[in-house]
Amino acid sequence: MTKKQKKMLVRILITAVMLIALKFIPITGIPQLLAYLAAYAVIGYDILKKAVHGIASGRPFDENFLMALATLGAFAVAIWTKSGDYVEGIAVMLFYQIGELFQSYAVGKSRRNISALMDIRPDYANIETDGQLTQVSPDEVAVGSIIVVQPGEKVPLDGVIVEGTASLNTSALTGESLPRDVKAGDEIISGCIDLSGVLKIRTTKAFGESTVSKILDLVENASSRKSRSEAFISRFAKIYTPAVCFAALALAILIPLGRMLAGASADWVTWIYRALTFLVVSCPCALVISIPLSFFAGIGGASREGILIKGSNYLEALADAKIVVFDKTGTLTQGVFEVTAVHHSPYDEQQLLEYAALAECASSHPISKSLQRAYGGAIDRERVADIEELSGHGVTATVDGHTVAAGNAKLMKKLGVAYRDCHSTGTIIHMAIDGQYAGHIVISDIVKPHSKQAIAQLKKCGVQKTVMLTGDARRVADEVASELGVDEVRSELLPAGKVEELEKLLAQRGKNDKLAFVGDGINDAPVLTRADIGIAMGAMGSDAAIEAADVVLMDDDPLQISKAIGISRKCIGIVRQNIVFSLIVKFGCLALTAAGITDMWAAIFADVGVMVLAVLNAIRALRYHAPKV
Repeated sequence: MTKKQKKMLVRILITAVMLIALKFIPITGIPQLLAYLAAYAVIGYDILKKAVHGIASGRPFDENFLMALATLGAFAVAIWTKSGDYVEGIAVMLFYQIGELFQSYAVGKSRRNISALMDIRPDYANIETDGQLTQVSPDEVAVGSIIVVQPGEKVPLDGVIVEGTASLNTSALTGESLPRDVKAGDEIISGCIDLSGVLKIRTTKAFGESTVSKILDLVENASSRKSRSEAFISRFAKIYTPAVCFAALALAILIPLGRMLAGASADWVTWIYRALTFLVVSCPCALVISIPLSFFAGIGGASREGILIKGSNYLEALADAKIVVFDKTGTLTQGVFEVTAVHHSPYDEQQLLEYAALAECASSHPISKSLQRAYGGAIDRERVADIEELSGHGVTATVDGHTVAAGNAKLMKKLGVAYRDCHSTGTIIHMAIDGQYAGHIVISDIVKPHSKQAIAQLKKCGVQKTVMLTGDARRVADEVASELGVDEVRSELLPAGKVEELEKLLAQRGKNDKLAFVGDGINDAPVLTRADIGIAMGAMGSDAAIEAADVVLMDDDPLQISKAIGISRKCIGIVRQNIVFSLIVKFGCLALTAAGITDMWAAIFADVGVMVLAVLNAIRALRYHAPKV
């Protein structure tokens, strides 16, 4: 509990004690009035101060004005009727302040939860000077400096490890609880926590451009992008508050005047009391507080899961996503080419891979790298001679005195070697040794473990269509789409072609439906920007992803997509529940009050009670449990 909240709690307790004591102290007249006014001042002086400030600044119609007018009016009625019943005005303010305390505590708790979950801002960076570590502010560290991170410390800046091995806790960034092992040569991003081992890191970005700084800025500024629901509440409050004030004025003056003109008793006290009660009931606290809190909690709950949403407008749009379009490489597949099979070879598999890796040793192409990884042994270039790369065909070389050719079918035809077709999906590397066909190696981009489950989860949560856009060959794209259960696939697309296909899909969607595009955030920036919601996947440390996308998934698990949609729909569901519940209760109570059925006690319970229930409901958006497939 904050200092301000503790102070409010003390005021509430003092007022409650004073009310109880005054019930047993036998005083009447002016002393009694002054005693109750003292109790009222203890609990309501800040509301009166805010009301006066609102009037002075030209914005009188807010909840402070309504509460001040209603409670002081209750005192005025008690004085006018000489009833001596001043408890009601104080009790109304007391219960209102209890509700405000609860609301303040609830909002503060949700903010603390989010702050704890996103507690990735580093306090310092270690610079080694003359064998001693010196702590400096991260924003003072120049790019290219060597910093030291010890076990238990946060990585303060993005960089490359130059010395050491360690396990990193990345949960604050990705939501993933499993540690990530790193070693010299690996890139590392700020915000991770070193669990074991001392690391020396060469920084590659200034603190202002680092991952942790961009993430914190994104989350902190998310509330500046308002949703349609929040905009509706703002417009509603501007119209609603003065409207109820004029309605209360009509109850207090016009109806008694009308009764007088009709020859009936005006009964001013009764109608003024009803008008004051009407003002108490009319306070739109539940809506004004709970709706922004719901979105704040939803964005915070998503951040906890490693899903960064740039604003409540995107959270709302994500809830309406009915079409999800995927890039293939790096999104549904791992984007890492691996040897998946060796076919029709008279040689031992490892021996054929050795010949292929040595023949390709001079190339930096991903296919060559995958052959070298599959071989796994040391590459001795002294064993290789006469390397010749034939553009669009492959390579030929002499390995241990043997003529080795590795390439596609065109290379085999060029060399006059009879080869065998492969029906597997992927890149086929045909091999020939000393002019004889030696079989072929299949290299494929591996599908991510959860991709199929992710597509099924999306369909279960109400996504009507899934589409894959890729530059890959049709055969490869069709097989991946079929394996994963993707509804439609558009293949062999250049970047401009992806935008054209996306435009067609946008034209096909329903009036209120939204289209989300999921890509790696680097090569797909034009499509991410054009979609209703751009989702960048596996974007740890990617500036392009954070800039281009509306939603950034810090992990590369495709299951995060359905989780993001699930969080957004839960949040929007809570917002709608609060709007409907608050308006029904509010207008129902206003009607009962105008008819004289409810008194001020019932009014304050209705006002505070609705607010408390709405706030409790809003806090549910902080937690999300994914449904089982």
